[in-house]
Amino acid sequence: MALATAPTAVIAEDEPVLARTLTRLLEQVWPELRIIGVAEDGLRATELGLAHAPDVMFLDIKMPGRTGLEVAEAVADDWPDDRAEPLFVFITAYDSFAVPAFERAAIDYLLKPATAERLQQTVERLKARLAGRAASPDAGNRAALMQRMQSIAAPQTEPSERIKVIRAGLGNTVRMIPVADVVCFEATEKYVNVVTPSGEALVRMSMRELMVRIDSPDFIQVHRSVMVNANAILSATRDENGHYSLAVRGLQRPLKVSRAFGHLFRPM
Repeated sequence: MALATAPTAVIAEDEPVLARTLTRLLEQVWPELRIIGVAEDGLRATELGLAHAPDVMFLDIKMPGRTGLEVAEAVADDWPDDRAEPLFVFITAYDSFAVPAFERAAIDYLLKPATAERLQQTVERLKARLAGRAASPDAGNRAALMQRMQSIAAPQTEPSERIKVIRAGLGNTVRMIPVADVVCFEATEKYVNVVTPSGEALVRMSMRELMVRIDSPDFIQVHRSVMVNANAILSATRDENGHYSLAVRGLQRPLKVSRAFGHLFRPM
């Protein structure tokens, strides 16, 4: 992704009129940008991103197939370790997605309808990042970057506020789950799924907040949306594409490890 040539971009927008409008505005405010593909759904956006390795991806968040957030995660997971990942800009009509967007290291977040003036600010930010970005961080640094981004806007907590027991509501019952009994935490759109050997429960808390407040050194992040109890990990298996999956005690399904965290499981 060297910038000796014109910068490149992929646009993902399921509304053709809005896709054409964004293309036209980008031609106005960033004429040297080369748009190499426009996708109408999240699956196609992922394909274009991995096939063409653009410098920038403009992603609508609500799309068929995959959301823009899921596209960014899928592209980052399969991105070659020796190349700098695309810069992600999310565009949506829903400002409630701002925090999840920045958790995925977004460069900017635009509300529809995008204007030339607001897009110009985004372009200046992208140009500065592209000009100042050197080689791609190694896998360990990328993992640290993700963790820093996920801590943005996390509430500052005192030691007395740290969580030792998860209180999960199940109808009229509140289930008390000791943190030590948890196999893993999995983030969903609005909740965190708390997985134990005896079952699963949802809590209304972001993964970002949970990472700050959990009172245990045993949990490690293995994916943008997954933390796992290191004491429950039985083995890590690497496939032909270089991706690791974990066999975890008390869990019948494997847990996927993001490429950025794969270095945690390489042989010593």
